[in-house]
Amino acid sequence: MKEMVFPLEELVEFNDNIYEITVAASRRAYQMARVNDPYIAENHGKDVCAAARQLFTKKVKYRIENKD
Repeated sequence: MKEMVFPLEELVEFNDNIYEITVAASRRAYQMARVNDPYIAENHGKDVCAAARQLFTKKVKYRIENKD
C-alpha cells in the first residue's frame, strides 16, 4: 500500500476553497500519471501529493470553468 504524505504546511496556510484544490490536485495527478511526469518519481510515486504541491506552490494554476 502506498503511503500518502500530503503537504500539510501548505494545507494549513491555504485560505481558499479546500474542496476546489482537492479536486484540482486529483485531476492534476491524473494528468501527470497519463504522461509519466518525472516529478512523480521524484516524489516516490506519490502522485496526488506531487500534484498538490504543484498547486500549493503555484507551479501549476487551476481555474473553475463555468459550463453555462
